[in-house]
Amino acid sequence: MKQDRIAQTSQRMASLTMLLLVAILVFNIGGWLFPDTLNQVLEFSNAGTKLGIDISTLPPWQLLGAIVLTNIPLLALGYGLFQLRALFRRYALGEYFSPAAAIHLGRVGHGIAWWVLLDFLCGPLSSVWLTITRPAGQRLLNIGFDGNAIVALFMAACITVIARILQRASEVDAENRQFV
Repeated sequence: MKQDRIAQTSQRMASLTMLLLVAILVFNIGGWLFPDTLNQVLEFSNAGTKLGIDISTLPPWQLLGAIVLTNIPLLALGYGLFQLRALFRRYALGEYFSPAAAIHLGRVGHGIAWWVLLDFLCGPLSSVWLTITRPAGQRLLNIGFDGNAIVALFMAACITVIARILQRASEVDAENRQFV
């Protein structure tokens, strides 16, 4: 009974994780294509609005570049979320201490770490990209690293360490099964 509940919860979490993955990408792209609508409904802002840029005046090539640059870190996060979904699917099958589950968990940590790193790199690139058509002296290079990024990196490191511990636990479990 308890295992069925864990399996059901894990399956729900796998579905929610996939929904979150799609929503993040859709909202980011939608924030560039329909900035006024999303800002009114969700108080959503993107790099352009944070820099005081009227997104509706951007030429298509610049808008497309901004969408690509801001989606690069999100794709790394998406990879981590996809691995989290795979982990929940393993848990739904009752594979709690399998080597594959530990590998998925480790990849979640790596995805989060890459997300933070790529966000740190792509943030300044997007500010330069968005202001590249301005005259010299009015272009911006916006570099930022906040406490949330530090916490995310710490969590990524913790998840990676826990994954290694689970990997070792699955090896010990396999060894113990051989003796029984």
